[in-house]
Amino acid sequence: MTTAPGWSVISPFIHKLMPFIEDETTTDIMATGGAPVFIEQHGRLLETDVEVSEASLRVAVRNIARILGDEINEERPLLDARLPDGSRVAAVVPPCSVIGTTLAIRKFNNKIFTLAELVRLGSLTSEGLAILQRAVEDRLNILVSGSTGSGKTTLLNALTGVMGPTDRLVIIEDTAEMRVNHRNVVRLEARRGQPGLPPVTMGDLLRTTLRLRPDRILVGEVRSGEAFDLLQSLNTGHDGSLCTIHANSAAQALTRFTTCVLMSGTELPYKAIRGNIGEALNLIIHIERGESRRCIKEILKVNGYDHDTDRFDLTTVFVAKKQADVGKVEAISDNNSRPRI
Repeated sequence: MTTAPGWSVISPFIHKLMPFIEDETTTDIMATGGAPVFIEQHGRLLETDVEVSEASLRVAVRNIARILGDEINEERPLLDARLPDGSRVAAVVPPCSVIGTTLAIRKFNNKIFTLAELVRLGSLTSEGLAILQRAVEDRLNILVSGSTGSGKTTLLNALTGVMGPTDRLVIIEDTAEMRVNHRNVVRLEARRGQPGLPPVTMGDLLRTTLRLRPDRILVGEVRSGEAFDLLQSLNTGHDGSLCTIHANSAAQALTRFTTCVLMSGTELPYKAIRGNIGEALNLIIHIERGESRRCIKEILKVNGYDHDTDRFDLTTVFVAKKQADVGKVEAISDNNSRPRI
């Protein structure tokens, strides 16, 4: 068995996880001291027969932090980082983790799926494909929503394949995950504050991005106050940008985005913020994780915001009737070959 680069030096415990790390169908690995290891495969959470002691898991987590120039202990009980191979790791140690050290690994996937491949896999229909292709070509600002592990980043990667070869892309992420096959790309990653080093936030990077001459801005995930800086960018001529957000539906994604803008501490009135969002965002794509696959559940067009009713004017351009049967869809399109969005 060939050990993946960067893993073998962490601790002897890791060799127990190597079958899962090297299995391309495994996307997530979750371990807690003194309990069985759980994995996710094909969108399903499975319990394995592998167990790990608290002592060995604590050593592994400390070694991971040390390799990355960080530390995790009682004073700093949280770790959120990226390994050299691109995998994301999150860990919590006591006293914050009551039942013992907890480690979660989100494996890095080198595969870049195209929109056509997502259709073949059943994550998208041909109708949805046409809508998304036109949206990117027409330089609409797109917000992709979904839960953790629903495939938001995979979809974002696929959408970049429709962008023009001369477009200059600036990618901003809290932890670098995106894989883009494009010639003119600038990649920026936030940095947590460390002893002697101040933090570099997503908002800092977004403000810098405006001086890097981007054609399109791609934000890996909107989580907090950086939404205000992104909103400013979208409202100042940077059309054709993409971002993701955690939400339970396409409509709720707009509420979540509003909340993130408010977290910036801006003094803009609530309805002014909602109005700016209604002008800046053009399309909301919601993706869900089903029992056997991830699929695009709905696509909404944002026509604007009504200040009197405090409602966004939304048009449904695509909806999957059944997640288990993604082929049965309703899609709105023109009589010609180009769908109406």
